[in-house]
Amino acid sequence: MTIHSSLSPAKTTEVYDSYWKFAALRQEVFFNRISGKPFPWTDDEVLKQHKFTNAYRAADRVSQYLIKKVIYNNELPNSPKEVLFRILLFKLFNKIETWELLSKNFGPLTLETYSFRHYDKVLHQAIDSGRRIYSAAYIMPSGQSFFGYKRKHSNHLKLIELILSKETDERLLDSKTMQQAFEILKEFPGFGDFLAYQLLIDINYSTILNFSESDFVVPGPGARGGISKCFSNTAGLSYVEIIKLVTDRQEQEFERLGLSFQTLWGRPLQLIDCQNLFCEVDKYARVRHPDIKGDSDRTRIKQVFKKNNEQIDFWFPPKWGINDNLKSELYQSSLIADVDLFNQHK
Repeated sequence: MTIHSSLSPAKTTEVYDSYWKFAALRQEVFFNRISGKPFPWTDDEVLKQHKFTNAYRAADRVSQYLIKKVIYNNELPNSPKEVLFRILLFKLFNKIETWELLSKNFGPLTLETYSFRHYDKVLHQAIDSGRRIYSAAYIMPSGQSFFGYKRKHSNHLKLIELILSKETDERLLDSKTMQQAFEILKEFPGFGDFLAYQLLIDINYSTILNFSESDFVVPGPGARGGISKCFSNTAGLSYVEIIKLVTDRQEQEFERLGLSFQTLWGRPLQLIDCQNLFCEVDKYARVRHPDIKGDSDRTRIKQVFKKNNEQIDFWFPPKWGINDNLKSELYQSSLIADVDLFNQHK
């Protein structure tokens, strides 16, 4: 199949259409779940059985925790340096339980009260007791060659200290473009393109940066794999150009396929979201399109879906201007759910 209009003469595979179908289905799961509809929220067997991130990165459980409880926590200092400290402390481990472990031991986590010795000791004890302190979402380099500590978390605490000692908060505040901010983060040990970009997006949730999520994108390994499955020939377009083009074409593609895609309360998919969707469709295609290998030799999806019953009170960076729309829609959904429940018990 050859894509009409601006993507031609690039040639796509059937996975390209599945990219848009997956986005619509995953977003349907998201809204079915928060509106109180019963599990499994979808008829798609692959989505029922396997774990996939949301269509919008900021709607994922860990991102929501970061935004609400780490960045925009009114009980914690809101200076740029303090906010950056918290983002780094949370994201280098990327695990809610690790943040809560530190909070339980030290109370409010602030740069003013931070102690390497004390934090290091608690994390050592956690590991020795068999606890995992890092998320499996992506692998952070150990940093041992730069900082010299045997345990990864010790090096990462020192990495936080190094970043803050270089007045990085002020340099980020002064950055004129998202790419300039990205280059600042890449200066530090352990931050290759992928990790620096992911951290950049997290910092951009805060008031330290205020760039559009469609200003700049860095394709990760998973996204490159997904693109290789969606396109049999990119006609010389780079990974970045492909992501930008599909982001620009989202409304046309959903319409072409007759798909109903519900945006994030008025916010369309951004470059970061379309980048992530390529990563997710790389996994989805292993089951849905096993004959299309692309650049990947992986044949199965490792993570099995496990239902988490803990509710998320969704809230997004205020600068996006969607929280009022969210509240209104969730209120209407709760009224409808109450009426349905009442009718069931009449």
